[in-house]
Amino acid sequence: MVGDITERQAQIAERVRERGFQTVADLATHFDVTTQTIRRDISELAELGVLKRRHGGVELPVPTANLSFGQRRILNFDAKQRIARTVARHVPNGASVAVSIGTTPELVIHALSAHLHLKVYTNNIMAALTACAIPTAEVTIPGGPLRSAERDVVGSAVEDFFARYKVDIGIYGVGGVDATGELMDFHEEEVQVREAIRRNSRRSFLILDASKFGRAGHVRGGLIDEADVIFCDGTPPPGIAAMLRKAGRQVIYCGEEEAA
Repeated sequence: MVGDITERQAQIAERVRERGFQTVADLATHFDVTTQTIRRDISELAELGVLKRRHGGVELPVPTANLSFGQRRILNFDAKQRIARTVARHVPNGASVAVSIGTTPELVIHALSAHLHLKVYTNNIMAALTACAIPTAEVTIPGGPLRSAERDVVGSAVEDFFARYKVDIGIYGVGGVDATGELMDFHEEEVQVREAIRRNSRRSFLILDASKFGRAGHVRGGLIDEADVIFCDGTPPPGIAAMLRKAGRQVIYCGEEEAA
């Protein structure tokens, strides 16, 4: 279980995303649980905005320009978990780590739960709360207004916060990647903070699932080949792959590594 989302709920959301409308009866049969259990799962997912209830079953909600926190948390959940576990294997004990906003960075912190003596600097509230449960971790967060819907803090004070440190590893996600390799997001503040993390890290890890390639966003900032290491569950499009090869960047395909 991650936060208030169970593994089964994540799998339900993925099944609906892949196959469309699902009946309560079909889901109960597939997961070998009662229809009452499925209805409880559906109700919780609907409250998070991940799914929409319909008579006899469940479907995806009407898409918006950017997805809600609950939707993003579950979307491509299995891929994000593979990415998180892979990233964790590349973070040594005792490392200082800057962690960006987003659901995949939050899962990375979950995957680091057995690490010792980490120093975590983050504006991601969910990641900070998760890091607090790691016994030997030191957690530092910036002050400023909280974006309740996003569970994070952004703004110029947050940029100054990350600029005060030089961490071993900066871990950040992205809203989308344009065909040109430009990193795209939905708010200027998100881009500015992400860039602050990259600039103030000795090594930068860009983490993203393959659904981010080609995903629209209207605020651009940074290029994919500025990250030192790119962690992804699938192969980038040919143009972006060529850009990364030319820049000499390391790309780690998390699905392959997980299977190894």
